[in-house]
Amino acid sequence: MDPLHALFLFAVGLVAGVLNVLAGGGSLLTLPVLIFLGLPASVANGTNRLAILAQNVVAVGAFRKSGLLPLRLALICTPPALLGGLLGARLAVDVDDEVFRRILAGVLVLVAVLMLVDPARRLGRPARRLTPTRTAVLVGTFLLVGVYGGFIQAGVGFLIISGLLVQGLDLVRINAVKVFIVMFYTVAALAVFVAHGQVDWRLGLALAVGNALGGWLGTRLA
Repeated sequence: MDPLHALFLFAVGLVAGVLNVLAGGGSLLTLPVLIFLGLPASVANGTNRLAILAQNVVAVGAFRKSGLLPLRLALICTPPALLGGLLGARLAVDVDDEVFRRILAGVLVLVAVLMLVDPARRLGRPARRLTPTRTAVLVGTFLLVGVYGGFIQAGVGFLIISGLLVQGLDLVRINAVKVFIVMFYTVAALAVFVAHGQVDWRLGLALAVGNALGGWLGTRLA
């Protein structure tokens, strides 16, 4: 691997890690960059998970140390997201490269529109008690979030923020829950991509170092 490529990936990962922890959308940078560096789209999708995992392990540790992680809520949301992540990754490994590129292009456009419209700002609610009905809604929501995240990851942070704003959390605690959930379903998704040979370890580790540092910086900023 060219040292310049490694440095470039580190820099992109650093920016993506900060974005992912504070809001989302970092994979909208890293996936196109990995494809630009010559990886097939399917391999770029799997390789990106190394960086996401490193970033979220660091961020979860920092949020827990700061006492900002609502662990009970995170533990409710994580199992369905984990199952969804496995299902999404299984779908992703079977998708043709050209089809995946078109899906990624569509996601880029959709997320850009959502960032301009910012519908999440209207979803904020006062804190509410988790009734059985609200818990069931959370479980269903995060099953779908996991499927999407396992499939493509890009933009999943915005979905999680929207899903948790209605629970009455502030953005700092929402981001703490988000990185916890993403960390666990990424382990499952990454295992699927590794099993199918869709991870470039050299590029992935260079990106992961940047994402990990960006994840730590993101928690400090939060």
